[in-house]
Amino acid sequence: MKWYITKRLLMLIPVLLGVSIIVFSLVRLAPGDPAIAIAGEHASIQTLEAIREKYGLDKPLPIQYWIWLKDALHGDLGRSIVSSEHITKEIMERFPNTFELALFAMILAVIIGTIAGVISASKQYSALDYTTMVLALFGVSMPVFWLGIMLMMIFGVWLRWLPIGGRIDIMISFQRITGFYLLDSLITGNFAAFFSSLRYLILPSVALSTIPMATIARVTRSSMLEVLRQDFIRTERAKGLSERVVIYKHAVRNAMIPVITVIGLNFGKLLSGAILTETVFAWPGIGRYVVSVVGLRDYPAVQGCVLFFAFMFVIVNLITDILYVYIDPRIKV
Repeated sequence: MKWYITKRLLMLIPVLLGVSIIVFSLVRLAPGDPAIAIAGEHASIQTLEAIREKYGLDKPLPIQYWIWLKDALHGDLGRSIVSSEHITKEIMERFPNTFELALFAMILAVIIGTIAGVISASKQYSALDYTTMVLALFGVSMPVFWLGIMLMMIFGVWLRWLPIGGRIDIMISFQRITGFYLLDSLITGNFAAFFSSLRYLILPSVALSTIPMATIARVTRSSMLEVLRQDFIRTERAKGLSERVVIYKHAVRNAMIPVITVIGLNFGKLLSGAILTETVFAWPGIGRYVVSVVGLRDYPAVQGCVLFFAFMFVIVNLITDILYVYIDPRIKV
């Protein structure tokens, strides 16, 4: 197991290196000039040249890449062209918000999606089965931004049950320790901040959870149906075990490998920044930050964010692969 984890960690190096080369090239092939974005369209040539020299944009591309890569290996992703802040700091300030949103959405997706898939498989060809799969199809097909707007209109504007945007009530203050609003409010005993941040979390997490929830439900159903047709399930039934024991004690665990894969992939995507959801709900996360820096042609910020996304995605996949062994002892590394 230790050698397997070490090997997977070493595989991070070529993956992240390849991602960095690709994003570095694509960002600079895109039309536009960041110097003009900073100084304005009416800036003088001298001003533009000074900006390019300040941020190293006047150097050849291989030299620009080498300078950026050397700093990145030391944990320095550079400074934002627009705000002049360290990009690592900008990312880490927003990552707790994205993580809380992704985690909450994933918990909803896993609980509801897994239960729906198991029930649908155990009641195959029933009205419940057809209804569940139709709802799952709607969940996969429904645009997240449209669902987010509908949720805001219904629960925020018409019913006035939940807030429609932001992270916490602006009238509530609390001490930030870790950057995670829910955790910090519990640590400091500020329950007003906890319930406020929780209310602001509900609508975006529901909107964000629909696609992974539907995917998990469909994969769970398919995997369960395959397991329920195997010989050992017929043997368990022949022993006189109840259908509930057969399904929930024996079938579910054996059907979880592909489900775990889907959960890991979707969680990695959510941690990479829910751009549409964060934009619709004005959520101060990494996804919304990426939208702003792309529009401003902030090369270092775009590169740093994409590299961070790739790192998080590979780490989540590594954790997923390790979980396989604990879920199914038949799997040998």
